[in-house]
Amino acid sequence: MKVVIIGAGEVGFHIASRIAYERKEVVVIDTNEDALRRVSEAIDVQVIKGSGSSPSVLKQAGIEDANIVLAVTDSDQINIVACLFADYISPKTMKLVRLRDPDFNLYKEALQNFSPHIHTIINPDIEAVHAIERFMSVPGAVDVGDFADGRIQLIGIRLAAESPLLGLRLMDIPRVQNAGHMLIAAVIRKEKLIIPRGQDVLAKGDLVYIVCETRYLTQTLDMLKVDTAPVRRVMLIGGGRVGSKMAAALEQKSIKTKIIEKNPSVCQKLAETLNKVMVLQGDGTDQNLLMEENVQDMDMVITLTGDEEINILSSLLAKRMGARSNITRISKFSYFPLVEAIGIDHIVSPRLSAVNTILQHIREGNVLSAISIKGEQAEVLEAIVPQDSEVSGKMLQKISFPTGALVVGVVRQDETFIPTGSSIIQANDRIIIFAVREVIPKIEKILTVQLNYY
Repeated sequence: MKVVIIGAGEVGFHIASRIAYERKEVVVIDTNEDALRRVSEAIDVQVIKGSGSSPSVLKQAGIEDANIVLAVTDSDQINIVACLFADYISPKTMKLVRLRDPDFNLYKEALQNFSPHIHTIINPDIEAVHAIERFMSVPGAVDVGDFADGRIQLIGIRLAAESPLLGLRLMDIPRVQNAGHMLIAAVIRKEKLIIPRGQDVLAKGDLVYIVCETRYLTQTLDMLKVDTAPVRRVMLIGGGRVGSKMAAALEQKSIKTKIIEKNPSVCQKLAETLNKVMVLQGDGTDQNLLMEENVQDMDMVITLTGDEEINILSSLLAKRMGARSNITRISKFSYFPLVEAIGIDHIVSPRLSAVNTILQHIREGNVLSAISIKGEQAEVLEAIVPQDSEVSGKMLQKISFPTGALVVGVVRQDETFIPTGSSIIQANDRIIIFAVREVIPKIEKILTVQLNYY
């Protein structure tokens, strides 16, 4: 597979490093010499200095031979023009474009009708709102992902001292009441990913990833002593693109919401567009303001300003003052490993949300969705088993999946189940696969059928 990435910023760099690691051919285009230098020094890919909206630069990058073009610069206009020229030069190439301006989102169908080979339009702000909504569904979890139209859940939980799983071998866990409907897919211990086996014993502080059918989720989380109390009161700090979208989503859910924003004109616009949300002009790091607005009564404080240092400070202050939980917007990927240690409950990043959305489209095979596991040491993929797949019609224990890959869920028409070794995989099943990053190319090969993007 050959992928041309237009834009060497955080998203472009991140995607390039992920797919180059899997030995895919990657070309990165950007006008910024420093950004290209960072890419070329860190990743074994081809870099081209120039504008991705230039037809000659696209041809120099070998667009005719590319399977996928990703337009992810910081300019929506450049991304659109790049995809239009790429479509003219190479219609067979799949195009994915990142557009952040909400005006473009209103007309994305018109854009795709004008250029039908623009396969997907990604708005990172909308993806970030969806990520926040998932976190809100299980406030006590570290990571939350849903698959099969919400019928299967992936939940990352930190094992506390009162967890009934502490000291148990994995093979003994099904004997615990209400534990029989879940599967432990992975354990992260001291930042190291462990693919658990039956004899492995869980310890306090382990980050455990469980897979569970949604219909059994509440009783499973109750058994694990995970906070599942609904979120009824929310304080938002920051009323920009993501904050305003989040406020509108909370208003639709009838969740009591307050939003704090510094900019008077932004406050005015928010007050005009939101009917049930209380809009407050002020500083989210102002302890007196937070106290006056009863931050200690909030189920969740969500900090979404464009300044991640302010977001971190506001979240920590709110948590210290008694807020039940927090979600913090952070853009710099290098900050991610540090924030949990200082008391941040959840991280949301429009860039990372965009990366996860892009991943599901660049995966070979019938991959419907893909979610990166904490630290990007693994992915969880949802895929359709093709008719001619080598896994179709076989029991799981007879399938030679690579070490580090595990089928953790199956959807067959109206039936959803967590498989065992004796489960038989059938053609057209939707299967959920946990895989460490080293074996993802092998999983793609197993799932690949000839796709047509014309």
